[in-house]
Amino acid sequence: MKSKFDFLAIYDIILTTYLLKYIIMTRLELLERVQKRKKQIGLTIDNIAKLSRLGNRTVTRFLAGEDVKLSTVESVTHLLGLDFAGNETLSINELEQNRAKEKAIYMVSLVQDTSSLEQQGLNDEQLNLLVEQAKNSFLHQHQKSLWVN
Repeated sequence: MKSKFDFLAIYDIILTTYLLKYIIMTRLELLERVQKRKKQIGLTIDNIAKLSRLGNRTVTRFLAGEDVKLSTVESVTHLLGLDFAGNETLSINELEQNRAKEKAIYMVSLVQDTSSLEQQGLNDEQLNLLVEQAKNSFLHQHQKSLWVN
């Protein structure tokens, strides 16, 4: 009976050690991928915090490898076009296209709101054209401001 217990105890220790090593490696790999993507896009901690609606301290803790909520991991990885494991879900080009369109829609909505107040609202065709022009402007002329909120 004792040898069976010893075997199970040793097996349990080996399995626990393996799982801990896997978790640590996966976490380190995720952080490496997040840092790499952050650098590729050119985001600052402040940009990430504002765009993911998290505090700077929370983002800093996450990037330093400290324990954070899963919702924090999800917010940051989603913003960077990654999944929980750090795998790419959106290419950098797709991320930039999406962000440019998002900013363009916001900017055009400000113009539309002002125009509506003056009773000079734009029709859908004009709005779509403005969105496309603003998007292209963000992608080609004002790329540094693309990720600034």
